[in-house]
Amino acid sequence: MNVSRKKIRVQPIIQQRRILLLVILGVFAIALMGRAAYLQILNKEFYQGKAKNHSSTVIIASHRGMITDRFGEPLAVSTPVYSVWMNPQKLDADSRQLPHLAHILDIKVSRIHQLLKKYENSSFVYLKRQIEPSQAEWAKKIGLNGVYIQREYRRYYPSADVMAHVTGFTDIEDHGLEGLEKTYDAFLSGTNGKERVLRDSRRRAIEKIDRMQEPVPGKDLKLSIDRRLQYLAYRELKIAIDKHKALSGSVVMLDVKSGEVLAMVNSPSYNPNDWSSRKGSSLRNRAVTDIFEPGSTIKPFVVAAALDTGRYSPETEINTAPGYFRVNAHLTVRDIKNYGLIDVSTIISKSSNIGMSKIALSLESDLLWQTFSDVGLGMITGSGFPGEADGRLSYPGRWHEAERATLSFGYGLSLTPLQLARAYSVLADDGLIKPVSFTVIDETPVSERVFQAETAARLRTMMEKVVADGGTATRAQIPGYRIAGKTGTVKKSSRSGYSEDKYLSIFAGMAPASDPQLVMVVVVDEPRENGYYGGVVAAPVFSKVMTGALRLMDIPPDHLESLDAHMVLGSDAPESSLAGML
Repeated sequence: MNVSRKKIRVQPIIQQRRILLLVILGVFAIALMGRAAYLQILNKEFYQGKAKNHSSTVIIASHRGMITDRFGEPLAVSTPVYSVWMNPQKLDADSRQLPHLAHILDIKVSRIHQLLKKYENSSFVYLKRQIEPSQAEWAKKIGLNGVYIQREYRRYYPSADVMAHVTGFTDIEDHGLEGLEKTYDAFLSGTNGKERVLRDSRRRAIEKIDRMQEPVPGKDLKLSIDRRLQYLAYRELKIAIDKHKALSGSVVMLDVKSGEVLAMVNSPSYNPNDWSSRKGSSLRNRAVTDIFEPGSTIKPFVVAAALDTGRYSPETEINTAPGYFRVNAHLTVRDIKNYGLIDVSTIISKSSNIGMSKIALSLESDLLWQTFSDVGLGMITGSGFPGEADGRLSYPGRWHEAERATLSFGYGLSLTPLQLARAYSVLADDGLIKPVSFTVIDETPVSERVFQAETAARLRTMMEKVVADGGTATRAQIPGYRIAGKTGTVKKSSRSGYSEDKYLSIFAGMAPASDPQLVMVVVVDEPRENGYYGGVVAAPVFSKVMTGALRLMDIPPDHLESLDAHMVLGSDAPESSLAGML
């Protein structure tokens, strides 16, 4: 009886709990439906806008390092520009704003339609690269859905064609393609940064969220080039090429003590700022990439080898009569006149091929080859310049008498203007050879002895007679300074043999001869008017450029008295007969 009464009392309690649970659930359901109604009806526009906004990662462009000359003058700089791109899936091809955009970007509307059709399934297509900030601002104001602006950098070269062959240029992605831009691409290139931003429905960045990676700019590169000397060399070379109607020309100037390249120019050149001019043979840095037979400019090195044997001195006499010398049945060497019995010093100053041939034939082939090899003739300099040619110097085992004879006056081997300049720096620096550098050298470079110091000094004295009255290069004279050098007039080779009317005009020299600081090589290819001898075409370029260089670098003259007399009288350097300019 008591048990049944307890069961009756428990049932109402359970029922009450069920009702309470249902009430609570109902309240939650009503609250959720109310919140949903609030979000979807009362505040619909606000949350729809939020839903369309989303975050994305953008690239922060870093700028490329600057290239400067040895004094910090800019030779290559990166300037901020903008690019315009589109998302074909979002851009309305029928928009009335499309012609306005095309006008601002200086492209045709039909071009935009072509891109839309061609890349309809893509989400990224460039419309115009590297435009000015003002253009980008106008394009942005149009507000076309699916069109976006992106910041980047464009390379600018203040010295244009004067420095083009040294600096080279970059592509539209700012990667080095030519010259030192290519050699030092990794050094100059920066690292782009990354940033997370909030974008709206038009993909416009409306809020920066987080800087994920800071951009790192590229490193600056200081070259050994002196921009003043570069301008001077370029101007004088161009004048000479125009005067003699030549095909092309090159000038290289080296610092004797450091091996630094102070100037390197070629003509014709190109403007690296103008994409349309970046084509054809004008892109070649001929001073580094083009090889040629050096002609008589090689003769001092044959004499150096002879002097080092101890069997020859500057006063040693050699008979060059009767003006020709039969080496074998196939080769007869000739001078332009019969010099008769002359000493080694006169052989250099008169550029006697017969005298040089007889000296070379008296020396062992291995000795000649080793001498040429030691000064770097026909071998790459290791400057690091892209496309540098190594030239040609055959092994002595293949040399017969004819080869030794012709090698003595510069035929049968080939080299670049830079190699020739480096070889002459050995004579200028008392027989020491050192690396060539396009960048500033902070420490004393490692040198290697090639000749005895006395041998180099004797050669310089002999080469001074080349420039003195009666020599082949009187037009290389500079008032107040002692100049040592050698001319070369080389017949150009072709498939059918050596041409009788096409020449290379060359002069290689140093200043001041009493203590050489600068070495310079001038090569003019195929002069066709107003002479073709090295002493007529190349030597005057040397004189004018070297005169300016000595003054700009404040190098004192050897002869103050002669300099004062020249300034008072206003006279030009004396000129003599051009005989023997081969």
